[in-house]
Amino acid sequence: MKEKAKYDKNAFEMLGGVEGARALADCFYDTMASMPEAQNIRAMHPNDLVPTCEKFALFLCGWLGGPPLYKEKYGPLDLTGLHALFKIGEAEKNMWLLCMEQALEKQMIDDELKNYLLERFRIPAEKIHNWCQQQKLQPVGPTSQLKG
Repeated sequence: MKEKAKYDKNAFEMLGGVEGARALADCFYDTMASMPEAQNIRAMHPNDLVPTCEKFALFLCGWLGGPPLYKEKYGPLDLTGLHALFKIGEAEKNMWLLCMEQALEKQMIDDELKNYLLERFRIPAEKIHNWCQQQKLQPVGPTSQLKG
């Protein structure tokens, strides 16, 4: 528990601050683009990943306890709304996490921090996945009542 508290308060600095967040974001999208099995989730992104990568890096800064750079530049972020148009099932969630795991492996940080960060990333990945699954269960149009 003591280790988790250490990372909760210092993950941003331990990753390397803004530059560390940028390095992780760059590596994540490079990993996604280079993995043939990740092309399904790569296709959910624009062809030019530079703006997406920058936004992700800014998001990571605030999410990991650093300055809220994304919010300052773009306003609040609605992760579920941002992913609303995509079909994010179990396979897509797991592939995203695999890309992140591989990107974390390439960072010059200790293994405990890598594991901590991967566990942290599982939380929004699962939230987005669950939200997308709930949207599939919602009626698309007006419902008709059964007459009996």
